[in-house]
Amino acid sequence: MNVRLLLRCSVSCVALLILASCEELETAHQTAASAIRSVIPPSWYNSGGYWQDDNVPGSPRIVVHLSEQKAYFYKGKHVIGETVISSGRRGFSTPVGHYHVVSKDRDHVPSEFGDYIDDHGNIVKTNIDVRKDSRPKGTHFDGARMPFCMHFNGGYAMHEGYVPPFAASHGCIRLPKGMARHFFEAAHEGTPVIVKN
Repeated sequence: MNVRLLLRCSVSCVALLILASCEELETAHQTAASAIRSVIPPSWYNSGGYWQDDNVPGSPRIVVHLSEQKAYFYKGKHVIGETVISSGRRGFSTPVGHYHVVSKDRDHVPSEFGDYIDDHGNIVKTNIDVRKDSRPKGTHFDGARMPFCMHFNGGYAMHEGYVPPFAASHGCIRLPKGMARHFFEAAHEGTPVIVKN
């Protein structure tokens, strides 16, 4: 990896975030994510883990480490899966605590998070929370797709989604495409979910 390129990307990202107005902050965030993705191998944020069930006995348990941006799937005392995650960004922290999977939905679409789009299907404002982000004139809400969704604490859930190498969600725990399915299929309602710093 080219250290000079990484340093240049980092400085650009910081400058974008500092100079951005409130309206430009989301665009700056996406530009920074693109710059980071250009120097970090795609395998880190696309797969970023392993799964080795091999009929290991034991009760399932999910442990999430926010500081590591990783989640681990246990059966008994054995780790059978590990994955990178993206948890809640600043202002949308993922709550630390001991929970349980309370519901599962293979094809979840929330009513709070998504995009504002125009009548032609163009995204006007992305990654919004309808409770906090005003709707631009001439747009309507389009809920985000959250495949392999497992709610564990009220509106908080683990689900498949965009996983950059930093916390970026509205509080949910996003998992990469392949790993979200493994976690979903191996967990059942009642599976413990432990979220740690």
